Amino acid sequence: MGKTKIVVIALALLALLLPLALPWIKTPLILATAFGIAALGISILIIAGQISFGHALFVCAGGYAVAFASRKWMQMDSALLLVLGAAVGALLGAIIGSFVVRYRGIFFGMLNLALSMVLFSVLGKFFELTGGTDGLRLERTPFFGVAMERDSYETSLLVTGVVLALLLGWLVQRYLQSVAGQALAAVKTNETRLEYVGISAYKTLLIGYVISAALGGLSGAMFAIAQGLVTPEMGYWVKSGEIVFVAILGGVGHPVGAFIGAAIFEFVKLFAAAYLTGAWQMVLGIVLIAMVFLAPRGISALLEKKQGDV
Repeated sequence: MGKTKIVVIALALLALLLPLALPWIKTPLILATAFGIAALGISILIIAGQISFGHALFVCAGGYAVAFASRKWMQMDSALLLVLGAAVGALLGAIIGSFVVRYRGIFFGMLNLALSMVLFSVLGKFFELTGGTDGLRLERTPFFGVAMERDSYETSLLVTGVVLALLLGWLVQRYLQSVAGQALAAVKTNETRLEYVGISAYKTLLIGYVISAALGGLSGAMFAIAQGLVTPEMGYWVKSGEIVFVAILGGVGHPVGAFIGAAIFEFVKLFAAAYLTGAWQMVLGIVLIAMVFLAPRGISALLEKKQGDV
């Protein structure tokens, strides 16, 4: 068994078993999983040589879709809300991506940023519909048809999150190893040659963008039902920056990097905010600077097989 597979299994077991000894750690682990799913989406775009500085737009859209649905259909199952969040992210990604993926580099990144700030402003202005800056609260709904107390609900959400992380990580890895995934990487390395062999760079990047947006929407749905609250801050540019930070920290060499980066980000932020109030951003900055020097390709690069490994 490869080193990376061992790490993946160890991390999954740790996430499931650690709350038995430390119950308070359950919520941070759920949030880290949600962050990891969003960062996994960003990693797909980074492989194509593009960075979105506004991908929190899809996280926010997925969260608000869940909030609106749970208010309209009070007993809508939380599992269906997760599916809804992903579907809304994919749909919005297809609409926005149809023109955004025509651009490259800084134009791609800033256009995404501009659109995310439009959504942020709209959500803050329409108070009667969106709750304004106060946001919307969600009632706890049944999970897989079972009404649960808070502790059981969080346990179910954590288990679901870990299973989704394993499944999505495997699917994204298969996608990146496929012809479509190799074509996506070629958008970064030699887009002109890609067109010469008859593969549309536009369609290739659009597919990657939609997948990335769907993962963002799913992440937003997880945030929403875990916290029981959605606010416009979910779509603020700072949140987009945090997702990019997580993706760079973990590295894009393997899908597990997104979740390792998310766990480090969430727990560094948690403990730094507790012991260095008002300075946790500085701590995160120092961590990122250290990673640039120690592992410039991210943590996942350290787990890659050496030549000759079985």
